[in-house]
Amino acid sequence: MIKCVILDDELLAISYLKLLCEQIDDVEVVKAFNDPKIFLNEIGNLDCNLCILDIEMPGMTGLQVAELISDSKKIIFTTAYKEYAAEAFDLNVVDYVRKPIKKERLIQAFEKAKELVENSPKKSFIEWNTNIGKTVIFTEQIAYIKTSEIDSRDKDIILSDGTTIVLKNLNFKNLLDMLPAKDFAQVNKKEIIARSFIKVFSTNEIITTITNDDQTFLKLQIGDAYKNSLMELFGK
Repeated sequence: MIKCVILDDELLAISYLKLLCEQIDDVEVVKAFNDPKIFLNEIGNLDCNLCILDIEMPGMTGLQVAELISDSKKIIFTTAYKEYAAEAFDLNVVDYVRKPIKKERLIQAFEKAKELVENSPKKSFIEWNTNIGKTVIFTEQIAYIKTSEIDSRDKDIILSDGTTIVLKNLNFKNLLDMLPAKDFAQVNKKEIIARSFIKVFSTNEIITTITNDDQTFLKLQIGDAYKNSLMELFGK
């Protein structure tokens, strides 16, 4: 499934693009923006894997926006001007679609995007602002992640040696996008566990190999909304 966000300063262009997307299988428009600054403020909190950006916009061009998000999102450019093509592809975007946009041409762009999204490898590390500054954390060292009790916007990462590092202002959706999907599972709204630290599990509970202060094993309650995805992860 392609979950896309649209950015175009013209409302008619947004409406037309949304109409085209609704006619294409496995494509969902999560949200549309006509202001680049509002887009940049919100994009980090949206569940999407592709951004469709107009290039010519007042105040900030689509090329400038792409430079800020291209490390985390796939990008398709739309524009009426062919002279931007070279700059666009220098940013390693998925495609460059000329306006007026035709449905068949947009389908081609989405097919390219699907292939890239499905085959995109996850990094073996995450890099984020933490309580000790900008930090690189190797995913194989992560045992358990939970919402911070001090500030719900932050996430506590517990490493395999017991060290705790606080990720600042990061939601679970974006955090999971950074992690190898086969190695981590969200258990409920507030907790993620590394598969290698699961001891046993039932339909309602996971017992981990992580020990509490009283030397008992940490137990996690499985939220109803996460049961099916957990069963799929373990091939049940």
